[in-house]
Amino acid sequence: MESNLDHYGVVLVTVVSLEEAQTIAQRLIESKLAACVNMFPIDSWYLWQGKINQDQEYQLIIKADLNNFAELTEQIKTLHSYEVPEIIALPIVAGSVSYLRWLGESLKQD
Repeated sequence: MESNLDHYGVVLVTVVSLEEAQTIAQRLIESKLAACVNMFPIDSWYLWQGKINQDQEYQLIIKADLNNFAELTEQIKTLHSYEVPEIIALPIVAGSVSYLRWLGESLKQD
């Protein structure tokens, strides 16, 4: 396992549609801000403007270098339709050497 993982992570983002998910995924991968983006439909329950809401959304799991989190966040915000999009980063604390090597090779280098 790679010894320095502190800069790799997954970023969670929810979007309103498959089309929006695909647009964000493609842009992030093209710009090398994401090595991989998984997307799947979810049923979301949340509090917004004092009301409980329930919506069908798509969850994105974005594999990224968290050193580029500010740039990744700005890119997502320019493509996202929500007023307050979910953009949450979680660190990768362990992973296979081969996967982490591929991850590093697929991402934008500082």
